[in-house]
Amino acid sequence: MTKLNETYTLNDGTKIPKVAFGTWQMPAEKTRQSVLDAIEIGYRHIDTALVYGNEKEVGQAVRDSGVAREDLYVTSKLPGETKDAAGVKRDFEQTMKNLDIDYLDLYLIHAPFPWDEMSSTSGTVEKYDKANQEIWKAMEEIQKSGRVKSIGVSNFNVHDLQSLLSTATIKPVVDQVQYYIGYTEPKVSEFSKANDIMIEAYSPLATGGLINNPIVKEIADRYDASVAQLAIQFVVQNGALPLPKATQKAHILDNSKLDFVISNDDMAKLNKMSDSAPSTFHHARQE
Repeated sequence: MTKLNETYTLNDGTKIPKVAFGTWQMPAEKTRQSVLDAIEIGYRHIDTALVYGNEKEVGQAVRDSGVAREDLYVTSKLPGETKDAAGVKRDFEQTMKNLDIDYLDLYLIHAPFPWDEMSSTSGTVEKYDKANQEIWKAMEEIQKSGRVKSIGVSNFNVHDLQSLLSTATIKPVVDQVQYYIGYTEPKVSEFSKANDIMIEAYSPLATGGLINNPIVKEIADRYDASVAQLAIQFVVQNGALPLPKATQKAHILDNSKLDFVISNDDMAKLNKMSDSAPSTFHHARQE
């Protein structure tokens, strides 16, 4: 059983709500109302990014929600293309201008590489190590300024994390990666757990790809739950943090109903499953 106001404690001692409301691929014109609906339903953790193009609408919803700022948790991200300290400062200021809020709870490096190089494999794995170490120093300075409470990363594989940790003075609190039933990225997950770095799971529904999986549906039926609810609860029971996204209020509400506990036997079955959505996009750098 998971409640939207329950929290994990991160490695810097701050608390983070166990379930976030994601806004990836959410059109700007739908974002404000969707975030307002999510907050009304009870979500307290909102995730966005500069490259999503909807930070202004997220910030407007946060300000219009009627919920005290300190009772909401807001995450945004530095573009993967930004690989120098001056760019970090520029993009962070743009994010803060867009959101128009006093501080961020969490600021992430969105990727260890520019997005147009995402398909690159081991031949260039070390290409951005030094650049990421340098921009992490800039991230650390931003945190020390008090305008960001915590800093972390996204889409970092084990090599990327090892490289960053070799020079970091502040450890990343999270690594936000693609993660869903049958695709739990064991190498990244195990390394992160060993280093007290929280895994955040984007696309916990495999961008809708697992909704019609018959095995997952059969297990969900045993709990009188939807496949989406089972998929989100699965992530939480694995100790990770899901970021489900929806624009229709009925779906946002449905995703929040996590008032059941998956049995140990069913968790074992789900964790042993092969990819529950093999046709969906996969992050090549983390496989």
